[in-house]
Amino acid sequence: MSDTAVELSGEHVIAFLDDYSIEMTGKDVPGLDEARDALPHGTRVNVTYLGAEDLEQRVTAARAVREHGLLPVPHIAARRLTSEQELARFLDRLAEVQAIDKVFVIGGDPSEAAGPYPDALTLIRSGVLERHGVREVGIAGYPEGHPDIPNSALWEHLEAKVETLRERGLQTVIVTQFGFDTEPVVAWIRELRSRGIDAPVRVGVPGPAGVKRLLGFARRFGIGANAMIVKKYGFSLTNLLGTAGPDRFVASLATQLTEQGLAKDVKMHLYAFGGLRATAEWAQRFTLEGARR
Repeated sequence: MSDTAVELSGEHVIAFLDDYSIEMTGKDVPGLDEARDALPHGTRVNVTYLGAEDLEQRVTAARAVREHGLLPVPHIAARRLTSEQELARFLDRLAEVQAIDKVFVIGGDPSEAAGPYPDALTLIRSGVLERHGVREVGIAGYPEGHPDIPNSALWEHLEAKVETLRERGLQTVIVTQFGFDTEPVVAWIRELRSRGIDAPVRVGVPGPAGVKRLLGFARRFGIGANAMIVKKYGFSLTNLLGTAGPDRFVASLATQLTEQGLAKDVKMHLYAFGGLRATAEWAQRFTLEGARR
């Protein structure tokens, strides 16, 4: 991407970052407390469903999000659930803390289901969500593919989930895994719209803490990995100063989506990797810089 493209992307960047969402774990409540002043009121905060965390940690995190004036979006990992009763108990507890309106449903990391839900689609089709008061369901998108699932199967399941949610009267939001190349993301959104799927999309982007972790990984694996990350993100490995962020990727993506008429209902979802405050402050800074362009 040329420097000119970055310079011309100010208004597009602002629109892309407006109403961004961000992700945290159940253990990130102290980090959320630190980041509260940097997060815009009403920001969507996705609370992950990790195997190392228990029900109360997840519920406590969702409640903290609500109490900070933000919108909790608790995750539900279908294959981690051992029974329908466990799911119902989790949803009941979310309702108690007023965090039931929006959820994000994903298959989850385990290769085998611990209970009756082998994938997100099965859970959505069960009807449990709407019976407990869920009104909006987030589902996953994979612009750069999935290492264990063919693209044809990814599209088949995505279309089935969108259709099932529509039939059940539930709103749909698609949140993508984070990526490194703008081209696959743009191509994937174009394909999504060509298939008649008009659901809002939140494109996954690693925040500055995530970028720094990626750079640390690249250093351990030598110049090839370093060159790959530098090429895709466009920053210097020798001049990070603790503030590296996905500026180039975001500016390029926002501009391309706008130029190709694909920017409608597409926003950014930030993977904070534990660095909630650093990520929120990066979004503030980058938005201000975009406004000056």
